[in-house]
Amino acid sequence: MNVNDTTYTGNSIWNKQVYHRLKLALSLSLRRQIFIGVCDDLSLRNQVAAHLHSTLAYPVGQVLHQSVDEKQESSTPAYPRIVTLRLNLTDPNPILQIDRWLNKYPSPIVGGNPDSPGKPLPIPSFQIVGVEQLTRQSVAVQRMFLRSLCLTEQYLSKDDFSRCFESSLLLWVPRPWLYVIKNSAPQFWKYRSGIFVFAGEPTPLNQAEDASAPVANFPSLDSQNLKQSLLPESPIQSQSNLPQKSSVTRGDKPQDEVPFTPIVESVKLELPQQQSQDENIPTSPTTSLNLSHINQELSELVLSTINTLNSQATEEEKQAQQILQEIEALHAQNASPEELAAAYQSLGNLYRLQIEQGYNTLENLMVAIMAYQEAITYNDSSPQIPDILNDLGTLYWMLHRMPPNSESGTSYIEHGIEFYHLALKMISPDTHSDTYARIQNNLGTAYGDLARFSHPAENWQKAIFAYNQTLLYRTESVDPSKYASCQNNLGTAYWHLAQYEQPVTYLQDAIASYNLALKHYNAESEPLKYGMIENNIGTAYWNLAQYENPKENLQLAIGAYQEALKYRTPANLPVGCATTQNNLGTAYWHLANVDETTKENKGNLLLKSIAAYDEALALGHSLSIANLSFDLFATHNNLGLAHYQLATEKLIASDKETISQHLEIALANHLQALNGFREHPETYKSTLAYVTKTVRAFHELLGIQGQNLALSKIPGQILSEIMPNL
Repeated sequence: MNVNDTTYTGNSIWNKQVYHRLKLALSLSLRRQIFIGVCDDLSLRNQVAAHLHSTLAYPVGQVLHQSVDEKQESSTPAYPRIVTLRLNLTDPNPILQIDRWLNKYPSPIVGGNPDSPGKPLPIPSFQIVGVEQLTRQSVAVQRMFLRSLCLTEQYLSKDDFSRCFESSLLLWVPRPWLYVIKNSAPQFWKYRSGIFVFAGEPTPLNQAEDASAPVANFPSLDSQNLKQSLLPESPIQSQSNLPQKSSVTRGDKPQDEVPFTPIVESVKLELPQQQSQDENIPTSPTTSLNLSHINQELSELVLSTINTLNSQATEEEKQAQQILQEIEALHAQNASPEELAAAYQSLGNLYRLQIEQGYNTLENLMVAIMAYQEAITYNDSSPQIPDILNDLGTLYWMLHRMPPNSESGTSYIEHGIEFYHLALKMISPDTHSDTYARIQNNLGTAYGDLARFSHPAENWQKAIFAYNQTLLYRTESVDPSKYASCQNNLGTAYWHLAQYEQPVTYLQDAIASYNLALKHYNAESEPLKYGMIENNIGTAYWNLAQYENPKENLQLAIGAYQEALKYRTPANLPVGCATTQNNLGTAYWHLANVDETTKENKGNLLLKSIAAYDEALALGHSLSIANLSFDLFATHNNLGLAHYQLATEKLIASDKETISQHLEIALANHLQALNGFREHPETYKSTLAYVTKTVRAFHELLGIQGQNLALSKIPGQILSEIMPNL
């Protein structure tokens, strides 16, 4: 099947991204890398494998010569950088297959002369295909394969086999075998360096054998009939803006009559500052551009964004066209790889700058990613590679914020993390401390986002490790502002980890980190940051109060929230002010219900809780719900609970009029919450119970007249739901 006849047009963008990442990972030639390529469509898999082979397995020299004496030379065949092997189904052990190949084709010695023995060429990378054929084999053969993977750790420790891991191993598997390997060969799984998932429909078993393409045999490497394009190319059709990052609610789920958890806030990723080129060279109209040498998908994406980069910035439009023309001219002139890499990097920088300025469209992100990947492809030894890899990691991280597919979002975060790790492998913190710290900080943020989707405790631990690595090289004396920002991130990571394990220890660590951050923010010059961290300190103390010293820690939480509200005002930060008021109301409510709180103090604290909740709701209802980081309907429930307690526990004046007022307000808030929870069955059920309990309180405290008053306020459809329980 011709590559351009494939039907996976919708997956083209995704697959080309994955291919570029996989090609980059293999081309770096790092030691002991185990990659897993996942593709259910065998025709597509074969095209990708063939393309990798053709682009990476080229000879390192025309003919390698090894001097025997002055009169005679013996030549060796050209040695590849990547070798493709089909899994031997009679003895399905990839490591043994690689070892046998290396015994048959040892690395040639180059550079030898009478004074020097020369050096062997590097061990090539290996890609293994044919795992899907194991499905047709007996259980015994399948177990042999899995057992060979389980022996990975032993192979790594043995000198005889360690050379098999001197470069990269790429194991191609269909998705079902990925899950089998993960569960049945954990020793192999833990050594994986990256997973590259290609999109495509599964090949039926009865077609799997026919779909298997011939594998090139060394030393004859035929690259004459290779396809020019890997996948069908189509421009991205949709476009959307990157949503603002919102705070994430984490913590103990609310129990009956317990207000919901306060909000912890964190900061965003960093991108290193770069400037794109700015040369005012006249350009021809878009329609007349001839870009035959440039990847069609990249050129179409660029041209589709020229009129959307910035309606006010014609200079950017000129610059995008200019760089495309420069790249095309360099290709036509057979320019050096370094020149091409610099041109592609300039294109990436231009779009990166637009993204930093707020034009976070999907197209802009994709152009920046593709341009940077092209730059690395042409020059993977540039001293700027670590910064480019960091940018690629951040751009993929930004892609995960694009709607609507959360599953793809998870993959984008993982891709970003892989790029960050690649960047870290290429630098030493001793010589590139600033870059190292920046990448580690971004890595921590990415792991924190990944924790929202899978393995939260494990990923928060990785985030904490990354932030601590950052702080080794980003000290308060070198850069107080970035030091403070990282300490805030670290505190937030500790707070989240405390929701899963060792809560007291990690909450104390969170508070310590927040306080270290706070030392470096000036309340007058940076009021919003100062207020944010005070809010976070309050939330950590509130959380700690659930485990130890409740009265003391809740008082500390309240003090922090009150301090935060000095700087988070309705005028300068309405959303933040509403969030902190909501948190303050929750802290007052909990303090009111501490056992050692006196009856008199309990009433006063509940009144303060009500005042804070009222402020939060007044602000919240004036804002867009989408911008809020807390649930307005949950706050209505909490407000109702506070009024209910004041009335039923007679903590204030016990005259019937006052009791009725509080019960009416409680009922109104529970009904409003009930209306908002219609699509959340469990929360709706618990709120309905609050409504029922409040109606009973009307009857118990105010008699049949009070009950009739309550029932008159309940809509008919809800009345039918609560009557059986009265």
